[in-house]
Amino acid sequence: MQTIAPRSRAVPRAAVAPRLWRLLLVLAAVTAAFLAGAAPASAHAALTGSDPKQGAVVKKAPAQVKLTFSEKVAMADGSVRVLDPAGKRADTDKTTDLGANTYGVKLRKGLPDGTYTVAYQVVSADSHPIAGAFTFSIGAPSATKATLPDQEAGGGLVGVLYDIARYLSYAGFTVVVGGAAFVLGCWPRGAGVRPVQRLVTYGWVTLTGATLALLLLRAPYTGSGKLADAFDMGALGDVLNTKTGAALVSRLLLLAAAALFIAVLFGAYVRRDGPEEAAAKKDLTFGLAIGGTVVAIGIAATWAMAEHASTGIQAGIAMPVDVLHLLAVAAWLGGLAALVVALFRTASVEAAAVRRFSRVAFTSVVLVAATGLYQSWRQVGSWSALTGTSYGQLLLVKIGLVVVLVGVAAVSRRWTGRIASEAGGLAPEAAAAVVVEQRTAKKTVTATGAPEGEAGDGGASEQAEGPVDSKRSAQLARQRAAMAAAREKRIRDADPHRSGLRRSVLTEAGVAVVLLAVTTALTTTEPGRTEEEAARATAAVAEAQRSGPLSLKVPFDTGGQDGKGTVRLELDPGRTGSNDLHVYVKRPNGSAFDIPEVKVSFTLESKDVGPLPVTPSHIATGHWTASGVQIPMAGDWKIAVTVRTSDIDQVTVNKNTQIG
Repeated sequence: MQTIAPRSRAVPRAAVAPRLWRLLLVLAAVTAAFLAGAAPASAHAALTGSDPKQGAVVKKAPAQVKLTFSEKVAMADGSVRVLDPAGKRADTDKTTDLGANTYGVKLRKGLPDGTYTVAYQVVSADSHPIAGAFTFSIGAPSATKATLPDQEAGGGLVGVLYDIARYLSYAGFTVVVGGAAFVLGCWPRGAGVRPVQRLVTYGWVTLTGATLALLLLRAPYTGSGKLADAFDMGALGDVLNTKTGAALVSRLLLLAAAALFIAVLFGAYVRRDGPEEAAAKKDLTFGLAIGGTVVAIGIAATWAMAEHASTGIQAGIAMPVDVLHLLAVAAWLGGLAALVVALFRTASVEAAAVRRFSRVAFTSVVLVAATGLYQSWRQVGSWSALTGTSYGQLLLVKIGLVVVLVGVAAVSRRWTGRIASEAGGLAPEAAAAVVVEQRTAKKTVTATGAPEGEAGDGGASEQAEGPVDSKRSAQLARQRAAMAAAREKRIRDADPHRSGLRRSVLTEAGVAVVLLAVTTALTTTEPGRTEEEAARATAAVAEAQRSGPLSLKVPFDTGGQDGKGTVRLELDPGRTGSNDLHVYVKRPNGSAFDIPEVKVSFTLESKDVGPLPVTPSHIATGHWTASGVQIPMAGDWKIAVTVRTSDIDQVTVNKNTQIG
């Protein structure tokens, strides 16, 4: 899984293939072992309980509403809102941490009977906002005018901008760390190459700008969702007191140190190029390597300390592993970006530099695979989550892209092997041409703008024809620079092996861009095991709310004489699968009401299922029953009951309820 070139010692191709297959088999076995033995854990928080419970009817108003989550969440005043039937606030706007991942908000006194809506928006321990709502009733259910915003937490324009900034921050980190590592460890002469300098500098600018954007967008991203709130200094102050805010500020401080590192790498390091300064340059290289590594680890840790790795099982192991994963990805993909620039914008990159990067890339790929397996185990947890959740499906896409990337890298390795075996380097005549052109350009214009050969003529000619000579010299300099660039391009394009390597490496870079986008999407997607855990918690809450059969009571009025009454349905056990249905019809005074016909149907509109008709059998006065009523899936089912009280008087009444 090397990216570009073979090791300095030739390895027979026949010997490489078996080693590669053995490595793939080992990785597959480790994957199976990890996923098969996965244990449940938490990353995104999920609501696991409440008091009052969802849908409960209580006799008197509680003193407070309590919410219990699967893990600790960040909650501020106003994070939980309780709305009365008229849609007005019924809470005191003060939240309290009650311990054991339970939070409470006190209610006002003298609340009227009716249905109340509880809406919450909090931030989970891995920095992602979560929101939801449920209802309970005091005295008896009623209609409610409470309205909730259509926009989900972290959605809308702010969510899009936040995700773009997140992607740019990963891309910038990859380029600045990987590009600098490529120069320092693989191609020291590249520190003086302007295109490589620009690449690393642009990476630093991108990471810095994206980090600032994330810091400003954090408040609306986790709160109101309004872009204007990005410039609310009070909200920004609140963000700085959070774990994510502290991580982003720390990243900015470390980026200041990274700027100093880049200045030295492309400044003093380049100037120490003479043989008499070899010892000083060696010491400087060692210092830059140590300092750069420390800064890179620190920047990577700002992600690990605030996102998925910082929560769930084995967080103390997961955070260092996440740092190592980010550094390995940066060394691989960022170095690849620097190699692409070197191959396309210069003619003098040596084969030795490509071979060094090949060894770095191979080590990086092994580390990415190992740390990625561990992260996948923590985030996926089971085979069902791997194929049945969005996170698992994205992970499969990422694995596929890595396989494609490694396949293209094998092609690059083949081209590099041909170059190394035939020429021992990449176009050495190109390097000589560049040196010649540089020397020619130096001689072209003096500090005054005249040709160097005419600079010592005593200044008389300059006074007479200075403007003309200056203009001609500048024109000549531009022509020579254009000729040098054209010659360098011809040299690059003339080497077929080099052209093949450029194409394959460019393909690698394109796949890497898509891979980075998928990786960014994974960081914002709820982990598969947490999604399954949340589903189990929701089912447990629903199950705890119901003891015994599902019971519904609906009034009806057919409009005819003696056409009023009440129909009560009981569905036992009231879950998916086979159920027994009992229908009881009573008059307004509570006595049994025998009517000509009762029909029932079930419709799950969200899944376009139904209506599923049921015709119960009459077994006693005012009592009908049907057995084997199949409810195929869980959801919010609409139950329609058709009541006929005479030959012409009939009405259908509807009631929605959660089944399963």
